Amino acid sequence: MSAPSPRLPGPRVTITDVAARAGVSKGAVSLAFNNRPGVSPATRERIFTAAEELGWSPNQTARNLSGRRTGIIGLAICRPARLLGLEPFYMEFISGIEDVLAERSCSLLLRLVRDLAEESDLYREWWRSRTVGGAILVDFHRDDPRIPPLRALGMPAVAVGHPSLTGGFPSVWTDDASAAAEAVRYLAALGHRRIARVGGPAGLGHSGIRAAAFEATMAELGLDGRRQVATGFVGEEGARATRSLLMSPDRPTAILYDNDIMAVAGAAVASEMGLSVPDDVSLLAWDDSQLCRLTHPPMSAMSHDVHHFGEEVARTLFGVIEGTRAGSLQVPTPSLTPRGSTGPPRRT
Repeated sequence: MSAPSPRLPGPRVTITDVAARAGVSKGAVSLAFNNRPGVSPATRERIFTAAEELGWSPNQTARNLSGRRTGIIGLAICRPARLLGLEPFYMEFISGIEDVLAERSCSLLLRLVRDLAEESDLYREWWRSRTVGGAILVDFHRDDPRIPPLRALGMPAVAVGHPSLTGGFPSVWTDDASAAAEAVRYLAALGHRRIARVGGPAGLGHSGIRAAAFEATMAELGLDGRRQVATGFVGEEGARATRSLLMSPDRPTAILYDNDIMAVAGAAVASEMGLSVPDDVSLLAWDDSQLCRLTHPPMSAMSHDVHHFGEEVARTLFGVIEGTRAGSLQVPTPSLTPRGSTGPPRRT
């Protein structure tokens, strides 16, 4: 049998059309989309396929969240569970989301995935089965492969990332480029000329934005001693990158890190090598956290209110679901919080 031809523009597709395409009753379609018993897995899949071919989905998402007390928001994160538990940023971010969900008696469904393809499949499964009323999308890449399938789903979603990365999804974002430039200018004002950056994965969108701003600001200030190392955001990789930088003949006198875990690991490496912080090397973290305040000396950081960031993301998603918000929201730019880990380089 040949594949069904695509539906031409015409009258609005209804549940009756889906039932006819799948060869079932309208009641079976309703049972399938409400995740109710009474429909076999094979029939359920046939109904979902028919609905996708016709471009139909039941307009019940807002009702699920506003009329029921069991509304669920989905969040998928592509990283191992062991690493997520060590990352202060996501713990604060999720706590901000949870505060807003609690106000609405809603819940967060968190899943960790191995790659972006698995993440796209997960969203499709959630949306077809009516498991979630909307989703929060994080960690955007340049030309992110999740964007086309997610747009085709029609699932309400809010993106965490700069609008240039998020493919038209409503987004909540910080100006990472301005913050990275401020960090470089601060270190240069202290007298540093050889400044390095230990960043996140090269393909990650916000890491790329920070890398470009770092490079441009160093060039603008006429500083040639610039180096950047891409890592996976974990302490071990931050330590390895720091050790490599500090063992080089023209070692940097200041290092900017893309998160607090790597900065704290870098401080341990400097101590291991007999170097004084900040006299021999200044260290500056991104994402201020309790970790930064507990190190000795306390870690200077590019600070922002991550808990508030999570709250704004959740509020924006509910605005998308309810049809009251469609645009993007810029939250306050991370700002410099100087502490004991930065200072003028030692005079030689």
